[in-house]
Amino acid sequence: MKKKTEVPPFDGLKPQVHSAPEAAGGLAAIVSGLQHAIGEMGPVRGLRELAHVNQMKGFDCPGCAWPDPDDRRDLTEFCENGAKAIAEEATRAKADPDFFARHSVEEMGGWTDFEIGKSGRITHPMWLKNGATHYAPISWSEALDLLAKELQAAASPDEAVFYTSGRTSNEAAYLYQLLVRLYGTNNLPDCSNMCHESSGLALKESIGIGKGSVTLEDFDHSDCILVIGQNPGTNHPRMLTTLQKAARRGARIITLNPLNETAMKRFKHPQEFWTWFGRGTPMATLHLPVRVNGDMAALKGLMKHLVEKDLQTAGKVLNHEFIRANTAGFEEFLAELKRTSWEEIVRESGLSREHLTAAAEVIAGAKAMICCWAMGITQQTDGVAIIQEIVNLLMLGGHLGRAGAGVCPVRGHSNVQGDRTMGIHENPPASFTNAISKEFGFQAPQEAGYDVVEAIRAMHDGKVRVFVGMGGNFISSSPDTEFTGEALRRTRLTVQVSTKLNRSHLVTGEQALILPCLGRTEKDLQKTGEQFITVENSMSVVHASRGNLAPQSEFLKSEVAIVCELGAKLFQGTPSEGLVPWSEFRDDYDRIRDRIERTIPGFSDFNARVRNSPGGFYLPHGVRDELRFDTSSGKAEFKTFRLGKLELPPGALMLMTVRTHDQFNTTIYGLNDRYRGIQHGRRVIFLNEADIRELGFSAGQWVDITSHFGQKERKAEKFMIVPYDIPRRCAASYFPETNVLVPIDSVVGKSNTPTYKSIVVTLTPAQGVGP
Repeated sequence: MKKKTEVPPFDGLKPQVHSAPEAAGGLAAIVSGLQHAIGEMGPVRGLRELAHVNQMKGFDCPGCAWPDPDDRRDLTEFCENGAKAIAEEATRAKADPDFFARHSVEEMGGWTDFEIGKSGRITHPMWLKNGATHYAPISWSEALDLLAKELQAAASPDEAVFYTSGRTSNEAAYLYQLLVRLYGTNNLPDCSNMCHESSGLALKESIGIGKGSVTLEDFDHSDCILVIGQNPGTNHPRMLTTLQKAARRGARIITLNPLNETAMKRFKHPQEFWTWFGRGTPMATLHLPVRVNGDMAALKGLMKHLVEKDLQTAGKVLNHEFIRANTAGFEEFLAELKRTSWEEIVRESGLSREHLTAAAEVIAGAKAMICCWAMGITQQTDGVAIIQEIVNLLMLGGHLGRAGAGVCPVRGHSNVQGDRTMGIHENPPASFTNAISKEFGFQAPQEAGYDVVEAIRAMHDGKVRVFVGMGGNFISSSPDTEFTGEALRRTRLTVQVSTKLNRSHLVTGEQALILPCLGRTEKDLQKTGEQFITVENSMSVVHASRGNLAPQSEFLKSEVAIVCELGAKLFQGTPSEGLVPWSEFRDDYDRIRDRIERTIPGFSDFNARVRNSPGGFYLPHGVRDELRFDTSSGKAEFKTFRLGKLELPPGALMLMTVRTHDQFNTTIYGLNDRYRGIQHGRRVIFLNEADIRELGFSAGQWVDITSHFGQKERKAEKFMIVPYDIPRRCAASYFPETNVLVPIDSVVGKSNTPTYKSIVVTLTPAQGVGP
């Protein structure tokens, strides 16, 4: 039996706790970014790559999906964490066949995620044979033959699962979903299922489109910006520049978050050297320290005050004209809001009425308001409902479809939104499947496939023969780590298309393949010449990305080439052979874009527009472009929810998982969390000082964390208590170490997203670790 390697091991480090800085950014951000870039790439290569990232003719940062300015670029159009992401990809370190010969899968499984990630770029296709202890090199032809034969041997196409990461380009994603549907299944789970699935579903129901409605320019016209369940300073640092501009011109910024994050207090723009030694720009006007899972109550409190003030002022607060002309369901919404008492709101939110009304007064005076949110909302049990309450709040003031106002779900990976546009979806609309069926002459499957949680369950039940991961780190991203690890081990073959080693290469089926691909920073040379790819950012802008480095190895293939060469082998000798010109697509990506243009709305003249608009072009958006709501009623829809009661057992806490500042998704850049004062370690749990005393613990004590859901308990061992400014009976700790606590059965209503922000836990003293 294979040794379990899915749970990150205890690293033996005792984290050091220091005071957090007063402001984010500044000289410290520059020093940190350059240390990573130069340390991984060297000074010449490192500085050259930083000069190319996010430029008009450069490559798109492989990090977050925050947009670039439409018509201009600064010389340094990147952030500290973008520099870290580029350094990780363009590192000089290599995980070549000799590396894999020296290190067994079992040995590497005992490494921390930080140690695994520092192994370097994978240079050759690698194969872990059934029963083998080490990966060994394999030719591309043999690797793709092995994968094709396993897929062909399946009793049903539904015995295969095809996962996608947000890094995948539009061109690769389009071909990948085409291959999967030509094969005969919609089993296309993706990272959206674990992050912004709740956003897409909620917005589709409320306003008719599952994407944000604002542009970057809208932030220049907004006088009120709500940042809800989001930490821009770590997860989307370039957003701070946008928020700083807004704050400097007088816009009011309100944060709704259990943690009062450093970047939302003050920010020093790293390019403004004259500010490095000052205090920085004040950012948030108000911070509402809502309890973990108290956001719905807080939003109801804001809206209740607006409604009450509207009654007191004879209708001068709400935008009644907008509500009458453009919305449905207002009366039902209003009745439920009136039934909700202030006592309930205060109890469930953890906020005082005075705190909520102060924020509501700012909102009442806003002429144009934007609401931003991220996974602090989407991964709560009521994530979909909370997002729809955010839309309700915007509709009360008519803050949709006009300059400076709208919804802004901030996506976490650079093309995760584009992948969904390209059809990476387990349950695509019939209009999409009909379009590709007509274009390529086959009948695409209509039955919904597996999302991430369903795929894990199917693998665990022995229903899946082959798992293919197009990028990403599935085991470390997924909930219920031990359950997911066991699920993957029950497959016959796991395949990972990757740039670097991660834990998913070490938790495998009976046999495993690693297929190394080009990164964003590398040139993509095919038979017709150098190719470029396209991506879509958080604000529906599609633009080109061109790598500039020679590939790390001659054995790397582009994601497009991998899909095309697999397609040629998989369908050879079948009725589907010849339906898709795989070789033509591999050799010339323009031909892929031609087909995207013919099958997906909004991509007319795709090749011409993406070349002639260096900053990219906007996809159509009914709400943004013409105040059109493609809902069943033809209007924006108020959604009504009863406020529930959150009751924790005695001694229990509500835990949310968070990232460190030295981390992007599951990639660990380093062992510090500068903005929270943590150095040289990751295994910490942030608690309120009063809770530490009440529970009988002390600062610096090591504890085991146990989650409780239904009749089952899950444990994460050895975490150090850190006193922090967090609401009572709330806790925060880093993922992926604490993903083991997230129950596979605990999901967001409707979206089926795992509830990484709604984990009921208790603490016990840890054994075998010093004070």
